[in-house]
Amino acid sequence: MNIECIKEKLVYAIGKAERITGKNITLPVLSCVLLEAHNSTLTIKATNLDIGIEISIPVKVNQEGKIAVSGSVLYNFISNITNDKNIVLEEVSGNLKISTKHSESLIKTFPIDDFPNIPKVSKDKPFTFNVPLLIKGFKSVMYSSSVSTIRPVLSSVLLASDDDSVVFAATDSFRLSEKIVGVKKHKDFSQILIPFKNVGEIIRTLEDIKDDVNVYLNENQIAFSYNDIYITSRVIDGTFPDYKQIIPKEIKTEVIVLKQDFISALRISNIFSDKFSQVTFHIEPKNKVFKITTKNIDVGENVNNIDAVIKGDDLTISFNYKYIIDCFQSVDSDSISLSFSDTNKPMIIRGVGDKSFLYLVMPMNK
Repeated sequence: MNIECIKEKLVYAIGKAERITGKNITLPVLSCVLLEAHNSTLTIKATNLDIGIEISIPVKVNQEGKIAVSGSVLYNFISNITNDKNIVLEEVSGNLKISTKHSESLIKTFPIDDFPNIPKVSKDKPFTFNVPLLIKGFKSVMYSSSVSTIRPVLSSVLLASDDDSVVFAATDSFRLSEKIVGVKKHKDFSQILIPFKNVGEIIRTLEDIKDDVNVYLNENQIAFSYNDIYITSRVIDGTFPDYKQIIPKEIKTEVIVLKQDFISALRISNIFSDKFSQVTFHIEPKNKVFKITTKNIDVGENVNNIDAVIKGDDLTISFNYKYIIDCFQSVDSDSISLSFSDTNKPMIIRGVGDKSFLYLVMPMNK
């Protein structure tokens, strides 16, 4: 292999691919990127067996070929080249020789036969998804996924088709996020569960794109394709919890408050919260009282009164601060509604006037 390429394009492509490489002692080639030069194109491939990526860039191919090298070593080297615009990559005696006007290096290679194939999802009848909306859907819910992989369905993000929309959802069983995104032309599918870690990589790979991306599905994989970028993820075999049944049907108490006022009060309250990050809401509609109290025997205590519109029954209920504060990144409205049905039922958080986002938080046990 012998190619000449523009440094910035190579840095961009290797940077995206290198993030997907894996660390596997028994299969060290997973830490590599595979470089394939063919017909004036360099294709960079990487996979950790859970997610795979292919990115192609235009290059001058003097000799076709392919080679596997450490993704981190290659990226760290080329991203720190500052004075050269062009790079020559050449296979020399089983090593990758990298030459610029001012430097020359050799990088150890790995056997290309050990590099796994990246799954190809059938390209029959894809549907398109606007990338900013796709990323908004992912970001609106992914923080609610469990970081534990003991129950894979809880460490995933759900995509489900619904008429002219796609529903995104995630839950760790303590809180749940749901975001509905309008997509007029999409393929009908009951549910797709994408591993939480893969969602982050999909976002980082596609975040520069402002157009539509093609989406391909089968029973084992979901793939996204745009021009010279192809990324595919394993999907989880399982059934997402039927969360609709736990959404309270009857609301007994409702509080409407300015989002920024509520966030500020929560952050102050958390300074005085205990080791369980407990914050307690005291709601008294007749007295027009909405306050948050916290107490820590080692720090002190705090009472925070918040201006709000309140209706319904009196209520005192406690939550984990961390489970509440995460959701505000997904609320576009200036005001939010907090809805309650009982002390042992979840709180519902929505943006006022926005039915596309729903957040449920379970109360803390007394």
